[in-house]
Amino acid sequence: MFFPYLFVVISALFAFSLSAVCGGGAGLLLLPMLGSLLPGAQVPAALSIGTMSSSFSRILAFWSRIRWDIVVWFVPAALPAVWLGARLLSYLNPLYLELLMGLFLMANLPQIFRPAAGANTTPSMPKWVLAFIGAAAGFVSGLTGAVGLLFNRFYLRYGLKKEEIVATRAANEIVLHAIKLILYASFGLLTSRALTVGGLVAVAAMASSWAMTWLLPRLSERFFRQIGYTAMVVSGLSLFIDASGQVISKNSVALDFSPLANGTTTQLQWRNTLFSLEFEYDEGFEFEHTIVFNDLPSDKQAQVRALSRGAEKYVLEEVFSLHQRSYEVYVYRGNKLEKFDI
Repeated sequence: MFFPYLFVVISALFAFSLSAVCGGGAGLLLLPMLGSLLPGAQVPAALSIGTMSSSFSRILAFWSRIRWDIVVWFVPAALPAVWLGARLLSYLNPLYLELLMGLFLMANLPQIFRPAAGANTTPSMPKWVLAFIGAAAGFVSGLTGAVGLLFNRFYLRYGLKKEEIVATRAANEIVLHAIKLILYASFGLLTSRALTVGGLVAVAAMASSWAMTWLLPRLSERFFRQIGYTAMVVSGLSLFIDASGQVISKNSVALDFSPLANGTTTQLQWRNTLFSLEFEYDEGFEFEHTIVFNDLPSDKQAQVRALSRGAEKYVLEEVFSLHQRSYEVYVYRGNKLEKFDI
């Protein structure tokens, strides 16, 4: 049992050290690793212990660089959204949100190769946008426990310098982390194992914050921004691969491509449902998916009863083409398979 905890410390130290350079993202980097040690619902709780410790130490280190004009709009809108995200954690699987987060972060790839234009001295967004971003950050943070890199692009485009980004984000997030911990505890998610793992993450987070006071002033603004966007893309790719792998394994997802006599077909199996996309040169595209008997119109149900009389099994599919909707019935009778269009 010693080695998994040592791995937590080493991974967290690496993640928060990288966060010191790229302006955030330790939480997103740690999500897959913590998910291998804790039940999914407890991961945000353990992560919030570490990120709260990191935010606290960064506030102490860069107090004079906090942009309070952003904090006063961001935090009040984020607080109720944190409660909503944490409450939904008991009912929703955060894997699907992590998939979307991964795609969103990977969309920053073009920003890496754009020539640096320098930081804007005048914010291009109205103040009310800060409240909207705060609410979105609070909701995602409550549901996943990690939000830093997801909203890093906002800080980079709002005209903040690198020290201001680190300090202002820490001030925005520390209250959120504190409230999340209270909510997680009330929902029974702050277990002794989550506290242990979170405490190890916190130690590594505070150590990296101390190193940042030496490292950050030695980085150029251009390099800080480029490495920030790079970290967003890399974290998004890692998050997407990990979440998609878990979704595939838990939902029995299978994808198959097959040639037809006059076209091709692609089939996707999701749990017990089969989706098909067929392309035939003479008929164009058709989308098909399996349905149950009660999904059929009443007049079609009578036809299916007649066609399937005496059969061992039948499968129903709803078919959508560019011009119409129809149904197909596959009847298994004896050793023969019959197909009917209705």
